[in-house]
Amino acid sequence: MKTKYFKLASICLVSLFLLSSCLGDLDTLPLDDNELVGEKVYSTPEGYIGVLAKCYASLIQTGQKGGDGGNGDVPGIDEGYSGYTRALFYLQEACTDEIAFHSGGSHGSLSLLYMNWDPSTKIICYSYYRLYMAINYCNEFLRESAEGKLKARGVYDALQAEMPYYRAEARFIRAYCYSMICDLYGSGPFIDETMDVGTIPHQKTRQEIYDYVVSETEELTTLLKEPKRNEYGRVDRVSAWFLLARVYLNAETWVGKNEYTNAYKYAKKVITEGNYPLASDYRHIFLADNNTCSEIIWPLVQDADYAQSSAGTNFLIKALMNGPMDKYVKTGVGSRGWGNARVKVALVDKFDEADQVFYENDPWGDNKKDKRALFFTIDHTKETWVEGKAFQKTFENGYACIKWRNVTKDRKELVDGGTKYSSVDLPMFRTGDAYLMAAEAILRGAAEGTRAEALGYVNEIRDRAYMSGNYGDGVSGHITDSQLNLDFILDERAREMNMELVRRTDLIRFGKFTKGYNWDWKGSSNGEAGTYMGKDVDDKYKLYPIPQDEFTTNPYLTQNPDYQK
Repeated sequence: MKTKYFKLASICLVSLFLLSSCLGDLDTLPLDDNELVGEKVYSTPEGYIGVLAKCYASLIQTGQKGGDGGNGDVPGIDEGYSGYTRALFYLQEACTDEIAFHSGGSHGSLSLLYMNWDPSTKIICYSYYRLYMAINYCNEFLRESAEGKLKARGVYDALQAEMPYYRAEARFIRAYCYSMICDLYGSGPFIDETMDVGTIPHQKTRQEIYDYVVSETEELTTLLKEPKRNEYGRVDRVSAWFLLARVYLNAETWVGKNEYTNAYKYAKKVITEGNYPLASDYRHIFLADNNTCSEIIWPLVQDADYAQSSAGTNFLIKALMNGPMDKYVKTGVGSRGWGNARVKVALVDKFDEADQVFYENDPWGDNKKDKRALFFTIDHTKETWVEGKAFQKTFENGYACIKWRNVTKDRKELVDGGTKYSSVDLPMFRTGDAYLMAAEAILRGAAEGTRAEALGYVNEIRDRAYMSGNYGDGVSGHITDSQLNLDFILDERAREMNMELVRRTDLIRFGKFTKGYNWDWKGSSNGEAGTYMGKDVDDKYKLYPIPQDEFTTNPYLTQNPDYQK
């Protein structure tokens, strides 16, 4: 059992409101008598906990019934496709050197593959609406948990000890959401709990959103619970340190500001003070019992019974594997894999050739040097193309990815034949990323830290990947100081962090997203034969456009310049 809080979050106990665009009507009535609305929600301490749980769950659940069963949180868009973490996978992975996604063409996934989207591309809007939905949930919680309202409702005494932490957590989730608006869309409407419900928000610039995220998160470093003092699934101060490290690391890209010293400071703090040590085995981070993994700082909790949706790790497992693969490697979902995303050659080639192949008698890759080379190759070609043909929507053109598995670390299924939905929690933040962020910040000129320290961080990650040094007696994966440079860091991030929703951001930060580095199908206008080698594209694709429909509901918005008609 993953805690009482988890069950509240996962079943989406409370329905606060439905959204139209990024604005909502908080007086919307529930669709059935089992849902709670308005004052009835806030009449008990459990109601407040349920609302906070909904703030968390909004980033991985899609609606009130689970399993895409209807009554989705955001009306008017596909419930399954639009789940936040699934939508983020499209925007952060499907347009990069890691994944060729070949289904859902009507949603615009092929536009991501070819890097030729525009403001009307459906798939661009899903993350946007989900982020603002979560922001509105957090605003509602903060608005209704003010001290005066708690006292008026007779719940102050029961909640006064924990409420400051609850409020800090809602503020953190909101700050995270704004950081992703800053990353993906640059600018956007700004809404907080001080604004009257129904107010049409004005747009803030990328600089203003960045400044807000930094200011808010710096304050939260003293307001959230101390490391490891919160229950599983809820954030503590380490999450704030991690978010600051990530935001500061991207500051030069986002707002032209050198903040590498601060990025190093907070990444190192995660490593040395966070109490979330690296997992002893890299593969354990991505399994059904990863709630026991020491490394995961902030998980989005999933469960085959209580947290069912087509987003999260359920999507990652099923999209990256198909049913026939279960004969060779237990996926934990049996024959239910969808098989609609395959690995690009550019990612495979970042691993030693000997580690790239899947062997039937070694389904976990125990005999590989680098245990992160988690590819399935039987009956698959390495190439995502067929010479002389246009892009093929064929799962076997390109290796499959077996990084995520709905099985336990003792290599057993939860039930024979697998479960319909995943129980693998999605690691939003984990310590391995902090090691690489700290090393990168040093190489980029952080005022503190040394090359020797950066090399140590990278080699610690590689020791764990190779099960050598403190992690086992495998062949060492150490590199030398002469091999350590930013290009190596970028490739190491691909090896360590692939399929973890950060690749587009990484490529942009390293100046390799639009120009100077090409991969399968990049820049192809429509997947024509002979265009698989990739080419440079317009720099406008470093940002996504604000969804076109937003301009019919908010007169204060201005489209990102390169997408203006």
